[in-house]
Amino acid sequence: MTVTVAGHSEPRPTSAAWVDRLTNNLIKDLDALSPSSPPRRLGSAWRDATFNVAARFGVDPQAAELGTWEAVVAAAQLGSALFRTAGMTEGTTEVLIHHEMRTLPAAGPSWDANAETWTEAFWYAVITRDQPKMTELCQLPIDVLRASGADHDDYLYHWVATLQAYWLGRPELVPELTLTFQRSHPHVAVIAYADYIQQVAYPPINLFHKFLRKDEEGFHQALVEALELHKQYWTATPERADDIDGLVPIGILAVTCLAHDAGIPVNVESPYLPEHLLKRSWLGKPEV
Repeated sequence: MTVTVAGHSEPRPTSAAWVDRLTNNLIKDLDALSPSSPPRRLGSAWRDATFNVAARFGVDPQAAELGTWEAVVAAAQLGSALFRTAGMTEGTTEVLIHHEMRTLPAAGPSWDANAETWTEAFWYAVITRDQPKMTELCQLPIDVLRASGADHDDYLYHWVATLQAYWLGRPELVPELTLTFQRSHPHVAVIAYADYIQQVAYPPINLFHKFLRKDEEGFHQALVEALELHKQYWTATPERADDIDGLVPIGILAVTCLAHDAGIPVNVESPYLPEHLLKRSWLGKPEV
């Protein structure tokens, strides 16, 4: 039986012109990238790209338009580039971003290349089914993330280690996931607020655990609960309800993509899970 989880925002077709302007501004940002660009320029382009994705979801909730897919791909490409350059201390690298090869300089660790951003970049790689990017991100030493200078609760580093161990087949998967659960408890985490931990950070971790166990019934229940918790968080205040960052939970979507591709039934329909991203409708169209 398919369960429907309603979203908390109606489509905003009147915002289409604004979204097109965002896309044009992003392209200008990308064209400004060069071998002599300061590292912060790549981080700024990454933030603009993820904002552009969120805005696209506002006018195209099911990701049925090519422009939405291209926005998601650009975010995946920029996320990969951000962490590739963060892992370099000298030289340059060639990366494909928005249909063009671009030469970027080594950046070394930076605030932009932190653990929270790494998880988001990994999710975009998962959603676009870009396995080489997933592998490259998972090969990045966690010390690079710790050197970013960003303040994170400790569980986040264990969550990164869990995802890296899963994708690379490392033996520390179970102990790292255990530590992630233990240290993401609201009474243990000291930086993130309790409602964020309970309603935003924890649900993808729990969902991933059900995915690993191939627990189809447990996955279904956890997915419905995760989407409802997402809705609770993003409707707790009028300001949150109007924030486009809450339109699609990227982490929940990515884990659901992993489950879908592994043959676990996804018997949930929701604007929080854009159909054409979940079901790989665009895969193989523009190159990633």
